[in-house]
Amino acid sequence: MDPVIIEDGKFKYIESSPGKPVLMLLHGLLGALSNFRFIIDKFSTDYNVVTPILPIMEMPLKSLGLKGLVKYIEEFVEYKSFSDLHVMGNSLGGHLAQLYTLNNPSIVKSLILTGSSGLFENAMGNTFPKRGDYEFIKKKAELVFYDPKTATPELVDEVYNTVNDRSKAIRVVVTAKSAVRNNLENIIHNISAPTLLVWGRQDDITPP
Repeated sequence: MDPVIIEDGKFKYIESSPGKPVLMLLHGLLGALSNFRFIIDKFSTDYNVVTPILPIMEMPLKSLGLKGLVKYIEEFVEYKSFSDLHVMGNSLGGHLAQLYTLNNPSIVKSLILTGSSGLFENAMGNTFPKRGDYEFIKKKAELVFYDPKTATPELVDEVYNTVNDRSKAIRVVVTAKSAVRNNLENIIHNISAPTLLVWGRQDDITPP
């Protein structure tokens, strides 16, 4: 069964087990709950698995970018009165997790990064998909995974619909460019929280 999205004020999120230690999951640019469904199911017995839905498609353009998204996460954590967080981020979510940890070292108990951006990204190469080019989107989506079959028709449709919506496509570009500009090479050493790095040997998008 799909997790229930809670809408509370300006925040949308999933929360599995209030009262237990918090594992906060931060999703990537073109992915949300589907990225973490297995983790939510696996760890919700022992942890309060919380996934804030990042407002990439709703945030005012002038505020959109990594700085604005980190501020949103900080406001969410404060609103929920969370402390001693285990923070896990995938792709762009990993980039945000690192920035959040750098800004809030006293709150983060541990950090888990899976295929995180922050040092080098090659998401779309040097081209952005032509509007209406479904096969291009399908091939790019398949490149993200070691097994191309992981790029299900549902996932490809979601990405296709996003890049063919002009407003959403602009937001994707703005956010992606913000990630490229915010290279963490010179400050990443300041992260003191215990950190687990998870990468795939064949990862061409965020190479290990």
